[in-house]
Amino acid sequence: MKWLIGCLLALVMVSAAFAGEDPYVAIVGNDLNDANLFYLSPKYSQFLYDQENFGVPVSGEAWIAQTFVGQPEVCDTAGVVIDPINGVFEDAGETNAVVRKQNEGFFTWRIRLPKKPNAINLCVQCGVLKPNTFRDLGYDAVLECAGYTGERIGTGFCTRNDVNPGTNPIIPGALPQITARAFPGPYNSFVPFNLTAYRNPGTYNNLGQPMANNTALQVLDGPASAATRIMLKSCFDKCINIKLPVTGQLNALGQVEEDLIYGDLIEVRMDIPRTNTVDIYCHAQSVKLLGIGEAPF
Repeated sequence: MKWLIGCLLALVMVSAAFAGEDPYVAIVGNDLNDANLFYLSPKYSQFLYDQENFGVPVSGEAWIAQTFVGQPEVCDTAGVVIDPINGVFEDAGETNAVVRKQNEGFFTWRIRLPKKPNAINLCVQCGVLKPNTFRDLGYDAVLECAGYTGERIGTGFCTRNDVNPGTNPIIPGALPQITARAFPGPYNSFVPFNLTAYRNPGTYNNLGQPMANNTALQVLDGPASAATRIMLKSCFDKCINIKLPVTGQLNALGQVEEDLIYGDLIEVRMDIPRTNTVDIYCHAQSVKLLGIGEAPF
């Protein structure tokens, strides 16, 4: 009898272990069919899925830019300027929008989760150039005048300012700020709430009920909090580690979290302040959701 009970317990444990969880990559649109592989390595692209095959609709997914969508992909060094006067370009990337130095603006991405997640990373990748350098250098600009948000820019063309000891090399007030919210999809029901990020590096601790913004956590509520600022380096991913929402947990805004499942919508907004010091080029696939989730089958 003890042997039988032991076998049954082992079977239960094995069944749980092999329930099926694997990585996913999610973008605006159908994750597999709409993906531009200029942005995704073969290692990443193997985790793209035709989400509509398992009931995750594309409807509701979107990319919205405050500025004109018709800019080049400045991260493609092999691009060609065909007609600079009329803005005709040819490159391997997506059509971008740009927010230039000393201008405010925003970008918004709405992406559905392809799986019930047990881990979520929110990754942002945009082209960042020193001011007005693409106009003169074209697709070589990123090779000579790449920048980062909050950079201290010099007075000449394609220059930056160094600082003395005791001075911050970046301008915090010039950094973009991130808002991230969860909305229910077709298989869930809850009041939308703001997501909370783990600070990284950090203690990954200090959870309370309700949670509070502290050395471990920060609710992603955009311009309402200075600690939602993000420093982007040109053409590279900057990932934010999201605390997995838990049903009944209160965030720092007093909102009630809910367990997320496949089909739920994550909305990410990046606000760029008027004190911005660089030119920031973003596109529909500048935000990706990377994580681990329950296999659909």
